Amino acid sequence: MSLPLTPACAATRDWVEHFVIAHNICPFARRELLRDSIRFVEVSAERWEPALEALIMECRRLDETPAIETILLVLSPGLENFDDYLDFLGLAEELLIEQGYEGIYQLASFHPDYSFEGEE
Repeated sequence: MSLPLTPACAATRDWVEHFVIAHNICPFARRELLRDSIRFVEVSAERWEPALEALIMECRRLDETPAIETILLVLSPGLENFDDYLDFLGLAEELLIEQGYEGIYQLASFHPDYSFEGEE
């Protein structure tokens, strides 16, 4: 959505454009970026409870706003440690189920420390 972006959200938007779209990581990203239907939201993850509340608030925003197709929740700072990030992600997945969003919304997660088998 065309709102002023925080530096973290602007960097994430650039990453979507120059990495995700350029390498066809997500086949829908280009279309949604061109439609301006991606909402970028920065949320502090230093305290997990408010960050999880923000996740559900953004799910409700998706429910109520057809013009928004995708929300990228930029968790900054607070989850630099990869194990903490994975723990938080597990809680977020559980919360989606508890709130009735299983099968409706899907979390696609990214962290700088992700690696794939056989890669360094």
